[in-house]
Amino acid sequence: MNIANVYKTHEWFEVLQTTQRSQTAVMVLNADGESSEEMNTHEKSDQVLMVVEGEVHGVIGLKHVVLHKGDVCIVPAGTPHRFENKSNYRTVTFNVYSPPEYNRNEKG
Repeated sequence: MNIANVYKTHEWFEVLQTTQRSQTAVMVLNADGESSEEMNTHEKSDQVLMVVEGEVHGVIGLKHVVLHKGDVCIVPAGTPHRFENKSNYRTVTFNVYSPPEYNRNEKG
């Protein structure tokens, strides 16, 4: 068993845990921060994103969404997406990838 804490990370994106079938990560977007400039796609992995703190604006496929603290969404494998923090406060998201998307020590 491996226990991790989303508030004890050091990078804006950090893989927390990885098993053969799933992976957890945290993403911290400071004010006006974004997950990427271009749309991102995980070809083989579904991504579950939960907003732990703040608010995030997202584009998932052709849909524009605003996710608030406590909201959860699933980005199906192969779906282009990106997330942005348009507020003056930081946003923290907890993410699950299945199967794992990143090498254990990879930074977003």
